[in-house]
Amino acid sequence: MEYILIIIAAVFVNNIVLNQFLGICPFLGVSKKVSTAVGMTGAVTFVMTLATLVTYLLHQYLLVPFELEYLRTISFILVIATLVQMVEIILKKISPALYRALGVFLPLITTNCAVLGVAILALGMQDTTLIKALVFAIANAIGFGLAIIVFSSIREYLDLVNIPKGMKGVPIALLVAGLLSLAFMGFIGIV
Repeated sequence: MEYILIIIAAVFVNNIVLNQFLGICPFLGVSKKVSTAVGMTGAVTFVMTLATLVTYLLHQYLLVPFELEYLRTISFILVIATLVQMVEIILKKISPALYRALGVFLPLITTNCAVLGVAILALGMQDTTLIKALVFAIANAIGFGLAIIVFSSIREYLDLVNIPKGMKGVPIALLVAGLLSLAFMGFIGIV
């Protein structure tokens, strides 16, 4: 039951993008097409889960025993940057089309505050275990994916309808993002 509550809270109630406003850059930048949003979701899911695993182990077995907790943020950033480089190399070989479609946004995962935020927030949970941290990371990645895919679907639809000239592009995207954030606030009473 505890894991179900973690999942519901991370995906709907405390959505990493729409409630905590982490990962806004890829949320706005890669959400013009559903296909690139799905690709970004996969890359973020992989990096977020792997980063949480590695940073949890780093924190528990290196930083805490040697009383180096003050190095947490910088060491986590280095781990995430390394993992993103690995994902970039793998995507370039496995799916060149997706690699080209993501373009400049793939390196942005390195500085995606959602990945770093989840790694840090996973350590701050009550009675954190490795399994809880991984469930939390996967649930947050699903929440990120849900938000960006819904947002990109709406943006694709908006390209087909008649919108006033002054609202096209970024203004309507920000308005939709705000409305999505308000919609997700409706889930607050669940958990």
